[in-house]
Amino acid sequence: MPRCIKRRVCKEPLYKEFVPLGHEKESEVVVISVDEYEAIRLIDKEGLSQEQCADMMGIRRTTAQLIYNSAKKKLIDCIVEGRGFKIKGGNYFLCDGSAYCIGCCKSNSLKADKRNRKGVNIMRIAVTYKNGEIFQHFGHTEQFKIYDVENGKILNEEIIDTNGQGHGALGGFLFSSKVEVLICGSIGMGAQNALTQAGIKFYGGVSGSADDAVKAFLAGNLGYNPNIKCSHHGEGHSCGSHKCGENKNGCSGN
Repeated sequence: MPRCIKRRVCKEPLYKEFVPLGHEKESEVVVISVDEYEAIRLIDKEGLSQEQCADMMGIRRTTAQLIYNSAKKKLIDCIVEGRGFKIKGGNYFLCDGSAYCIGCCKSNSLKADKRNRKGVNIMRIAVTYKNGEIFQHFGHTEQFKIYDVENGKILNEEIIDTNGQGHGALGGFLFSSKVEVLICGSIGMGAQNALTQAGIKFYGGVSGSADDAVKAFLAGNLGYNPNIKCSHHGEGHSCGSHKCGENKNGCSGN
C-alpha cells in the first residue's frame, strides 16, 4: 500500500472551533482536518487554482481537488444543518517558509530581512535552463542557471536543480537561493504572484541562449514580454516583444 504524502500547511488556523449560536450543547460537531482547512484557505480565500493549491501544499492536483471537495462538503453540511465544526488533525506538516506560501511567509517579514545577500553591490540572476538554452515553461523547469553579478560583470555561474518543485513553489525556491532577477520563457499567473510576493523581478517571453540573455539584460537591451502569460494554462503568449529600458519598468541592470 503506498505511503500517504504529508501535505504542506502554511500555519495552524487561529480559530479552530465553531458552533451555531444558541445550540452550543446540541450541535453535532464535524471534524475538518488542518490540510482540508488549508485547501479551502488557498483556493477560496487566496483565489488560487487547484493546480496552484497543489503546488503550495506539495501534492498532486487530483489530491488537492479531493481534499478541497471534502472540506467544502463538510462546511456546506454544517451551514445547512446547523452543525458545529472543529479544525484538527490531518496528514500535514507546517511550512518552514522555504516554499514562500501565502500566509506564514507574509508574517515572517522575510522581505524585510536582506536574506544575507553576498554584499550590497552583488545581484543574483536566475534563468530557466536546459542544455544552454532558456527553458520555455517556468513551472516545469528542472534546472536554473545562476549568475552572480557585480558592477555589470559576471563573477560566478552555477547550475542548480529544482528538486522536483514546480510553479508557485519555485518562487520560494528562488527566494531561498537569494535570487533577485529571473529570466524565463512562459510563466503562469500563480508563479508570477509568488515571485512578486518574494520581491523577485521577472522578465518572461525570452528565448535562446541563457548566457546571451543575461549579457543582454546587463547591457539593457534584453528582449522580453512584460505581459507574458503561460500558454500551458490556457493563455496565449508571445516572446521578445519588449526591450529593457523602453519604459519606466526597464531592467534593474541599467
